[in-house]
Amino acid sequence: MRKPLSESTEGRTSLSRRTLFAGASTVGALAAAAVLIPRVKTEEAAAAVPRPNPEKGGGYSLSDHVKQYYKTTLI
Repeated sequence: MRKPLSESTEGRTSLSRRTLFAGASTVGALAAAAVLIPRVKTEEAAAAVPRPNPEKGGGYSLSDHVKQYYKTTLI
């Protein structure tokens, strides 16, 4: 009767066939997934169109965002 690899070699790490094949199949599956998953293309941020300066001074404008905020503050 043969001794298992882990018992016959003290101080060495044992690598069984099952562990080796499981690791190889995991690496293969990850490599296949990396090839098949489409890459995300980053689009450049759209340049913000600057608003014209107000004629009567000040820079406050009642935008939809500000109106939404005001609605949340009502009791």
